[in-house]
Amino acid sequence: MSLFDFLFPRRQEDQPVPSWETETVRKIVDALEHMEPERARYLAAFGYVLSRVARADLKVTAEETRAMERILVEHGDLTGEQAALVVEMAKHQNLLFGATENFLVTREFNRISTREQKLALLDCLFSVAAAEGLVTSEEDYEIRRVASELGLSHAEFIATRSRYRDRLSILRRPPAP
Repeated sequence: MSLFDFLFPRRQEDQPVPSWETETVRKIVDALEHMEPERARYLAAFGYVLSRVARADLKVTAEETRAMERILVEHGDLTGEQAALVVEMAKHQNLLFGATENFLVTREFNRISTREQKLALLDCLFSVAAAEGLVTSEEDYEIRRVASELGLSHAEFIATRSRYRDRLSILRRPPAP
């Protein structure tokens, strides 16, 4: 039995598709097939949400990619090769299906994670957004949306955001003319 079949058993024709079963999470989980299924699902969703914020300004830079890989090595206990695979797949899936999958994958992460894991992800999102030295308004807004979708309070969002205040583009002075 493959990991995919274990995680997502075949449905009967008359059964509805579970709302948390997304193609994006499924593809990344397949790539992590040797892992415990719940851990693979968690890492797939974690990596995808990181890429969601990296792509909020419509581009994912090399610095953001390296930051996502580093975070997955540190927080996901992955090898560099595994982290690179998760990041590349997450970026690709976000590019193809971001408009429809963003909320669904974040909801899946919300379902399978603890409050501490959600707060850790929030900090990681700001870290990815700040990888180039500046958190754009688009990235800041997307992080706020993710925090809301994860059920985190505004105070928790602001507390995390305040650690990155020196990198928020909204608080930077415009260059002199």
